[in-house]
Amino acid sequence: MTPAMLAQEICRRAEGQGRFITALVGAPGAGKSTLAAALVAELGAGARVVPMDGFHLDNPVLEARGLLARKGCPESFDALGFVHMVQRLATEAEVVIPVFDRKLDLARAGGDVVRAEDRLLIVEGNYLLLNAAPWTHARPHYGLTIALDVPEAELERRLIQRWIDHDHTPEAARARALSNDIPNARRVLGESDPAEIVIRA
Repeated sequence: MTPAMLAQEICRRAEGQGRFITALVGAPGAGKSTLAAALVAELGAGARVVPMDGFHLDNPVLEARGLLARKGCPESFDALGFVHMVQRLATEAEVVIPVFDRKLDLARAGGDVVRAEDRLLIVEGNYLLLNAAPWTHARPHYGLTIALDVPEAELERRLIQRWIDHDHTPEAARARALSNDIPNARRVLGESDPAEIVIRA
């Protein structure tokens, strides 16, 4: 299913409604950000991406909880904060949201604003369909759910390359991908409820 076809489906479902939230889920390295950007380009004015990544806990908090080496796992996010944001997006015209700064490796509170005219939202992240509280509490606000299904071998290749692109040696990149990213990917694939539309790559 192409981005154009997905955009048509979003528009069909959103017709006659106020704000419409599409949940786009997938494992690390599945291509969520790329597809989300393509959908916004197809949808045009009034469409925007809202990433889950703004709810990463800060590194000192993760270190205190023994989770720094597992950054990106469900427990390393402010899940309740994310659910609260989704609930606000569904009911409030303007919502201030946090954004994740990859250069600084931290989330910035108040980093962006979803405005009243932003009607078609693509909320993207790893754990939107995780079959566990509190993630499930955001589910009623999703008008459409889309999942990216990428074979583990391809995810591994992409994730290793991602860390190489962030100045890791090939050995360090492989170690980081296999020790953290791939276990997180397995949780996404194994512990998420089915999406209405599955895109296999």
